[in-house]
Amino acid sequence: MNKQIYLSFHNRLFDTIIRRKRVEIIQIIQQELKQFRIRDCLDIGTTPDDKNKSSNFIVKNLKKNFEYKSYSNCEIEDAFFLVSKNGSITEDLSDEKMNYLKSDVVLSSATIEHVGSYENQKKMIKNVALLTNKIFFITTPNKYYPIDFYSKLPLVNMLPNNIFRKILKFFNFEYLSKEENLNLLSLKDLKNFFLETKINKDFDIKIKYIRLFFMKSNFIIIGTKKT
Repeated sequence: MNKQIYLSFHNRLFDTIIRRKRVEIIQIIQQELKQFRIRDCLDIGTTPDDKNKSSNFIVKNLKKNFEYKSYSNCEIEDAFFLVSKNGSITEDLSDEKMNYLKSDVVLSSATIEHVGSYENQKKMIKNVALLTNKIFFITTPNKYYPIDFYSKLPLVNMLPNNIFRKILKFFNFEYLSKEENLNLLSLKDLKNFFLETKINKDFDIKIKYIRLFFMKSNFIIIGTKKT
């Protein structure tokens, strides 16, 4: 088997696994939504890359149920695919944007790890909460899962960030080696976000897990607005 055939098979296998895990995420989201009457949903971080079957899989399978809006830090409009460079909502939101984007459901899948620094990630969570009328969902891979889903390298993501980034660079993952493009999160990081942003004053927060080979591969952060 030559290198190109191997890489093609490798990528298809990963895409299949990721797609199956996203089916599980959809099932969890749908179960949580049963308690609400939902009018609209805001998706944060829709990717314009639709080559893989797993791309935008969650959005595609929920989109038919609600009025859908997407968000990019470049512009806002009623469009399904938007370029969402470096994540999205880490800046202050104007009243106009806030009024336009505020929705019953806010969904952000595999985006928060791409918005840059810890402070940017914290700001994104605060903005997600501000935009949520009823419930939000944020999904992200587990930093301490023994495979990095982006580079597909084993174990390296579990190392300290400075070493992880050097290894990514060594293996020619220049883009991923920069914090502004990939900053993986642990369960401890997520819990610290909630303490520091104090959004648990207004939201009941819980974290659910997706498992792959019996280990926690992804987090689903669910915030339900208190009444």
